[in-house]
Amino acid sequence: MISSNDFRPGVSIVLDGSVWRVLEFLHVKPGKGSAFVRTKLKNVQSGSVMEKTFRAGETVPQATLEKSTMQHTYKEGDEFVFMDMETYEEGRLTREQIGDRVKYLKEGMEAEVIKWGDQVLGVELPKSVVLEIVQTDPGLKGDTATGGSKPATLETGAVVMVPLFISQGERIKVDTQEDKYISRE
Repeated sequence: MISSNDFRPGVSIVLDGSVWRVLEFLHVKPGKGSAFVRTKLKNVQSGSVMEKTFRAGETVPQATLEKSTMQHTYKEGDEFVFMDMETYEEGRLTREQIGDRVKYLKEGMEAEVIKWGDQVLGVELPKSVVLEIVQTDPGLKGDTATGGSKPATLETGAVVMVPLFISQGERIKVDTQEDKYISRE
């Protein structure tokens, strides 16, 4: 159990049978009446956001989330097969469980799988990944880093904007959080 006075951004709690993460909180002490905590919560499973007010000192169950390092070994049909790096057990995840970062997932890549009990809540990929460009317009002599950008399709199917001088077959580093080109590799 956690007190509403201990809420901080990033704290996970259980409400109505699902996990919610605290995005914002504000402890309010009005001149008349009792104090309360106004929060903005995000449902970890569905992504919906709601605002909820708790009495000061009210306790709610804290969600115990487990992070385990797993390696993506291969894709079978619509499922992605992951192997736990400690127990060597295999688990299967769907595209919905992984989320929109699935476009950067490559075989052999390690990721943090977040679980609440037996339920998978999400997958955290590394902050940046190195991928090969499989299709982009050819670069021309004289193109510079400040001259603009063009779309490039990566080996995983993701499309990112890259500088004009980058050509097909090159390996680039991509920020998976912001879908941005970082540098050549």
